[in-house]
Amino acid sequence: MSTASILPANARGRRFPSLRRLGAWLASRAGDPKASLWLVIGFATVHAVLWTLILVNLKTGQDVHMDVAEAYAWGQKFLLGYGKHPPLSGWVAGVWFMIFPVKDWATYALAMTTLGCGLVICWLLALRVVDRRRAFLVLVMLALYPIFNFKGFKYNPDILQLVTLPLLMLAYLDAFEKRSVKSGIWLGLAGALALMTKYWVLTMIGAIGLAALIHPARLQFLRSPAPWVAIATLAVAMFPHFLWLKQVNFIALTYAGDSYTITDRAQIHDLALGYIGHNLALVAVPAVLAAMALAWPPRRWRLFPFWSRGPNSGVNVSQALNVWIVQAIVAIGPPLGAVIFHIYIKTDWGIPLFFLVPLALVAIPAVRVRQIALSNLAATWLVISLVVLVASPKIVAYELDQKRNEGATYRARSELARELTDVWQTRFHSRWPVVAAYTDTGEPITFYSPDHPAPLTPDEPWSSGLTSLEEAKRSGFIGVCETGDWKLEKCEAWMKLHAANGERMGVTTRRFTLGIASAATAWNVVVVPPAK
Repeated sequence: MSTASILPANARGRRFPSLRRLGAWLASRAGDPKASLWLVIGFATVHAVLWTLILVNLKTGQDVHMDVAEAYAWGQKFLLGYGKHPPLSGWVAGVWFMIFPVKDWATYALAMTTLGCGLVICWLLALRVVDRRRAFLVLVMLALYPIFNFKGFKYNPDILQLVTLPLLMLAYLDAFEKRSVKSGIWLGLAGALALMTKYWVLTMIGAIGLAALIHPARLQFLRSPAPWVAIATLAVAMFPHFLWLKQVNFIALTYAGDSYTITDRAQIHDLALGYIGHNLALVAVPAVLAAMALAWPPRRWRLFPFWSRGPNSGVNVSQALNVWIVQAIVAIGPPLGAVIFHIYIKTDWGIPLFFLVPLALVAIPAVRVRQIALSNLAATWLVISLVVLVASPKIVAYELDQKRNEGATYRARSELARELTDVWQTRFHSRWPVVAAYTDTGEPITFYSPDHPAPLTPDEPWSSGLTSLEEAKRSGFIGVCETGDWKLEKCEAWMKLHAANGERMGVTTRRFTLGIASAATAWNVVVVPPAK
């Protein structure tokens, strides 16, 4: 005879913790000085793993972005600069691929690992301004910010700035508070690390300098050794890179001027407005979701139940003022500067400049953060992540069906790389040394070819330094021009000039994914043998 125990209703209810109890547990962990760091590291790790899996699924049937392939190519040689950019992103990629295989999934893991580190640093930064509960809310808001998930798929200097710029801001707040020699040294080193990522960080460095001059406590900071030690440390740390810049005739700086100066005033205004609208739409996502989490469940149907006047011990207003000033300057400055100085401003340039928005909002003293808001927002993040993970195969199938013939996304450059590697090895029985092609073709070939040939970009005045035309002619190379590309005529002219003795052939590639064929792509190929 079987028996069964019958639990009272209240006991059965206790088996599954309520959302309020989960919120209380999460708030206690987030507020515990000992447990909060491990909670944050665990959250960032889970976020990175989940979104790596999502991106691997979503990018099925696509080659890695040319920015990612470019970073990989740079990482093959640890130089002091790579033509158009400082070297840090290439160094990081070089170290990463010493550990991980050269596979698509490893590039998405690199991007998400970078952003995961950025999340932890942003939390440490938030602790300088708000209490631990609010800092954890900032962390989850950033995880919901599309830059830290959907749009964070391509590792490049912009994504790496989401590590180095939070470090720079953290060092500034530390120096502003402590005003010591040691804090000044850390600020200078953080500034150098940021500058070694991309010269665009001068916008953030300038904003921090203006914040130091505008802040009511500026005299205490400026009379301390911290800012002056920071400037000296920055100069010393950047000296080797300055020497490299001089050796290459400041080519990395002239690249920006040559590439992004425009004269069409209507286009300038449209680009500036597009930049503003794009980035406002992105930051609106975590802001709206956080407002919903703070407002639910409603209290007496107040319109803004999380808004309350009065003193707030959870906010360091002096440091919050620094955050507000810096974020306002980097939000307004770039589009305004683009209009004034006739600069072509890209929406991607906003990727590293709005990470302070969640903190700037949460640091408003009138905002009250109940403990249940943490579980509300964390649950929102988890549900969105899991839904996208489950739906990702269907999303891929839909995109393959609708967009496989649009643009360059589904061009089979990886297949081309493997085929040309066989061509070279069959003819010369040696490693393929150099590929000459424009960046959107040559860099992916470098990534996907088993020989990883050094990329050489035709007619590029800011050489990456990975190889040269003289080295290419001595070792031999394969030149590639894509038919139908707007640069075809220019590419063919370069090949006639520098590869006149090469063997010409046509190659056609087509990608098949999930049984669906993308459009065929034809390539004009020139095989130049090694010099005798």
